[in-house]
Amino acid sequence: MEIVDLELQLIGASLRSIADEMGAVLVRSAFSANIKERRDCSTALFDPSGRMVAQAEHIPVHLGAMPDAVAAVRAHDPGPDDVYILNDPFAGGTHLPDITLVTRTPAGFAVTRAHHADVGAIEPGSLPAGSRRLEEEGVVIPPTLLDDAVLDELVSRMRNPDERRGDLRAQLAAHRLAAGRVQELCDRFGAARVEAAMDELHDYSERRVRAAIARLPDGRYEAVDVLEALDGAELAIRAAVSVQGEELEIDFEGTVPQHEGNLNCPLAVTRSACYFVVRCLTDPDVPASGGAFAPVHVRAPESCLVNARPPAAVAAGNVETSSRIVDVVFATFGQALDVPAQGQGTMNNLTLGNDGFTYYETVGGGQGACPDADGPSGVHVAMSNTLSTPTEALELSYPVCVERHELRVGSGGGGSNRGGDGVVRELRVLEPCRLSLVGERRRRAPQGAHGGAPGAPGRNLVNGEPVPGKATLDLEAGDVVRVETPGGGGFGQVKNGH
Repeated sequence: MEIVDLELQLIGASLRSIADEMGAVLVRSAFSANIKERRDCSTALFDPSGRMVAQAEHIPVHLGAMPDAVAAVRAHDPGPDDVYILNDPFAGGTHLPDITLVTRTPAGFAVTRAHHADVGAIEPGSLPAGSRRLEEEGVVIPPTLLDDAVLDELVSRMRNPDERRGDLRAQLAAHRLAAGRVQELCDRFGAARVEAAMDELHDYSERRVRAAIARLPDGRYEAVDVLEALDGAELAIRAAVSVQGEELEIDFEGTVPQHEGNLNCPLAVTRSACYFVVRCLTDPDVPASGGAFAPVHVRAPESCLVNARPPAAVAAGNVETSSRIVDVVFATFGQALDVPAQGQGTMNNLTLGNDGFTYYETVGGGQGACPDADGPSGVHVAMSNTLSTPTEALELSYPVCVERHELRVGSGGGGSNRGGDGVVRELRVLEPCRLSLVGERRRRAPQGAHGGAPGAPGRNLVNGEPVPGKATLDLEAGDVVRVETPGGGGFGQVKNGH
C-alpha cells in the first residue's frame, strides 16, 4: 500500500506523540521519586511484527533493549486484552529493577519499562554491591500474564508493596492511553494505512543510517577498557568495529568471561549501548525506530561479560558495564573520527533503605570535551538520561536531608576544550538504614583525547572516611554519605599556557 508523504508525516508524528504521552502519563501517575521525579522510565510503540517504530526520548539503556522484551512476549501469542510483565534479564529484560509491561494495541504493541526502587533483593533498593547470583538481586519475573492476583503476589515479595503497586498501575495507565490513542489513529486513517506507514517509517530510518554509515571510512578499529570489580580485579572489555559499505559490525571477542560479581550484562544491554554510539556518530536526528539499528550487527562470545548467561548477577551490568561499553565503542571509532573525550563513564548508583523506605538515585557527572566545545558539567551522560531528584521532593518523601549538591569545580580535565565538572552530592540519613554504592571510574580516571588531560576520578566517603566504589554497609541516624563524581576528559593540548 502506497503512503503519500504528507500522510506519512502525519502518522509518524502521531505515533511519536503517543509514545511521548505514554511517558507523561507514567511519570505523572507514579508513586516513587525515582519515576516521578528522576523519570527513570521509557515508553515505545512497536508494529505487529515486533519492530520498534516510535519511542519517547527517555533512557537509552532501556530503549535499545526493548525489542528483546517484545520478542519474548510475542512467543506467548498474547491476546488483545492481555498484559504481560517481565524483568528477567535473560528473557527480554535488562536488570531486575527494570520492570517491563507489554500489551497489544490495534496496530502492534505498546511497551513501558520503569526502574522500581525495590524488587525484593538481599539489600534494600535492589542494587546490592556484592550480589553473585541473579536471585540475590530480587524477584525474577519471566514473561507472565498479569492480572490482579499476580500483581498482588509479586508486590508482596518486594519492599514497600503499596509504592510498587502504585508504580505498576502508573505503567498500566500508560498502556490504556496507548490503546486508546492508537485506536483513534486507526479510526482516522484505517489500520492498514497505519501499519503501512509503520513499515515505511522503519525503512526510512534504516535508509538514513545506512547512508550515514556509508560516509564513514571503511576499516577495522579496535579498543579495550576495563571495569573495576569489587574484589579489586580489572575486567577487560575488548571491541572491534568493522565498517564496510553501509553496514558495520561490533565484535566483543576477547572480552573477559562473565565473573562472580554483578558487572555481567545480557546481550540486549550490550546491543543497546552499541546502538546508542552508532546513533550519536551517524545520524543523531534520525526518527528513532528499529530501522536505525538494522545495519548494525553486534556479536559477543556466549558467557562473556557482555553476553552473560544464567545464573549470573547483572545488577551493575545494566548501569555500569553499559557505560563502559559506550566508552570502548567510542574509542574504536576515535581511530577514524574525532569523538569526544571520555565522560564520567558511570551512573554513580546510590541506594538507601530499610523495612520502611527504599530510595534509589544516580548522580550526574562531567561529560568529555568535544573538538569544538567544552564538555557539559553535572549531567547524566551516555546510557542514562535521568534527572536529579529535587531536594524538596527527596526530603519530603524520605528520612534523608540533602546537605550539599553542587558542582565539583575543577574536576574536568584541561585542554584546548575542558572536560565538564563532576558533582558533589552529600546526604545525611535521619534513621538507621542500609547503604549500597555501585560506581566506576574510582581507580581509573576518564581519559582526555588528542592531548587533553584526564578528568578527576570519582570518590565516595561516609562521615569523611573513604569507602570503595562498590560497597554495602550499615548507616546510623546522622551519618553523612558523600559522592564526588568523576569529571570529563579534556580535548586537545593546551596552547600558549591557556
